Amino acid sequence: MTRTFLMTAVAALALTGCSESDPSLNQVGATPDLPAVNETLIPPMKIAEPAGWNGEVPTVPEGFTINALASDLLIPRQMLVLPNGDILVAEGRGGNAPALRPKDVIAGYIKKQGNTQVQSGNRITLLRDANNDGTPEIRTVFIDNLNAPYGLAFVDGAVYVANQDALMRFPYQEGQTEITAPGEEVAKLPSAINHHWTKSLAASADGSKLYVGIGSNSNVGERGMDVEEERAVVWEIDRLTGATRTIARGIRNPTALAIEPTTNSLWAVVNERDELGPQLVPDYLTSVRDGAFYGWPYSYWGKNLDPRVHPQKPELVDTAIAPDYALGSHVAALGLSFTTDNGFGGDFAQGAFIGEHGSWNRQDPSGYKVTWVPFEQGQPAGDPVDFATGFHIEGGETRGRPVGVTFDPTKRILLIADDLSNTIWRVSQNPQEQASR
Repeated sequence: MTRTFLMTAVAALALTGCSESDPSLNQVGATPDLPAVNETLIPPMKIAEPAGWNGEVPTVPEGFTINALASDLLIPRQMLVLPNGDILVAEGRGGNAPALRPKDVIAGYIKKQGNTQVQSGNRITLLRDANNDGTPEIRTVFIDNLNAPYGLAFVDGAVYVANQDALMRFPYQEGQTEITAPGEEVAKLPSAINHHWTKSLAASADGSKLYVGIGSNSNVGERGMDVEEERAVVWEIDRLTGATRTIARGIRNPTALAIEPTTNSLWAVVNERDELGPQLVPDYLTSVRDGAFYGWPYSYWGKNLDPRVHPQKPELVDTAIAPDYALGSHVAALGLSFTTDNGFGGDFAQGAFIGEHGSWNRQDPSGYKVTWVPFEQGQPAGDPVDFATGFHIEGGETRGRPVGVTFDPTKRILLIADDLSNTIWRVSQNPQEQASR
């Protein structure tokens, strides 16, 4: 398919798929407004063209400073802070799902325009900023030759890496800056087709279990449900034996997992389905309840039926539960990190930072920022707050796209992976703000 044909198709799409969003709808929180289904032959698609930072930096709240901790990475995704303060960055891009329909080809072309053009790193980079001045003294390739690494965890002297096809374990000595030994496979992960290839990862509070988020192989089952076996699920994996157990189903694409620190319960951010309109279906933040069914593909936000799915399974839909907290439709949440030890204090003491990669399938953009969701007693408690913005700029261009976020309670910093500008941003409090905590 030629570039000329694609450009013509995209232009036609702008005329046929321009369904407008309703700004009066409230699509965040526990009870989001859900408009009527607005399915179109060609859904509205619009990606923000890359612009580059050109010396600018994201905007953060008063009392905070942001700087580039590292740049020129190879598609940074998720991060992990080791016990000695070293920062690991998973770099790469996976997936090999073939397009099914002409609009899939068009959508792939549009999404590609909003992505970095560098090659997948397939590696983990280590950054050491021992004096916490925002300039790493050491930057080195920590583990190389991986298969689209994404989720990271550290437990009991080992680094765990969720490649797109397997969960791997690498023995680690404190202060080590490179691992050349081959990793040990803890468990194979579903990797056929890999429409959603990212495998998110978190360790239980006691370290005995590892949780892996496995996204669906389609939007709403259009490839057939046979290829959805053990997709749109969260697995619990015994860290020592590799035994797996499915703890949640129908959770379309759980792109980041984290342990909420006051209850030690597992939470996820989830990317919901497309092509039902610019404000369906809200992406969400939710606790991952053992045995729960979250609706995909048959229903959304609890028991709201998706009209495209045939045959339906009403007995299964009857069991579907609604997520805890809506983030807005198509924000593409990819990062989740809870604060600990009173966080930054003040308005940012207890809660979760969420990286929102940004929409491609609505005319008015959503996401493209880092959001803060306050928590009380282990539950969301209030409206979301914009924490890091300026990624999307006036004129419809974008300088960056947030992915993983990681709060480091020891250094009192927030790390943001930006996979468009291939940068790790570091947010710190100004000294006077730290003194008043």
